[in-house]
Amino acid sequence: MLFDFGGTLDADGVTWKDRMRRLYEEHGCPVAPERFESAFHAADDALVGRLDPAATLGETVDRLVAGLQRGLALDDPALGRRVAAGFTEAAGTALRRHAPLLRTLGARYRLGVVSNFYGNLRAVCEEAGIAGLFGALVDSTAVGALKPDPRIFRAALDTLGVEPDRAVFVGDSLPRDMAGARALGMPHVWVRAAGAAAAPCCAGDPVIAGVAALEELLA
Repeated sequence: MLFDFGGTLDADGVTWKDRMRRLYEEHGCPVAPERFESAFHAADDALVGRLDPAATLGETVDRLVAGLQRGLALDDPALGRRVAAGFTEAAGTALRRHAPLLRTLGARYRLGVVSNFYGNLRAVCEEAGIAGLFGALVDSTAVGALKPDPRIFRAALDTLGVEPDRAVFVGDSLPRDMAGARALGMPHVWVRAAGAAAAPCCAGDPVIAGVAALEELLA
């Protein structure tokens, strides 16, 4: 069983971009979605391969928010610190909440993570106390391929010794997670954010509101 990280294990179907934009709104700084998206992706791209592999989640978010602040021309360091702290705290809470279920699933299945990340996925998972639950931790920066490229999924499957049709991918992104798994013939479960109106990519795909729902789905 393979999982996405950001938006799946550290949340319930909501991307980093959308969670950060909501935090800016909550702190009295609303930004138009199009402008925010452009600034976020520029800051996100600028971090790839430029983080220390040992960087923690908090350090990662601090760097990302700093780049975002520059892209949005927001000269308010205190605002950036509040957004980064709120994001890191919420993500850590979600990871701790999901850890018991991952331990339960790990007793039945071989687990892995496949993530478009910055080169420090293992350090972030170790900090959260969940790295040991996974037989494969595949970071796009380390393998040189981004989801939905089949190579990043294959890297995890090969490490676990599992064929695609004997695995399942759990993720929150239709174009990256679901499409990538579908291209390999891998069953997939979509973690759909509350209020999302889109339909699953394939008829009959399981759709869940959060990782916790896997317990009932796989019972």
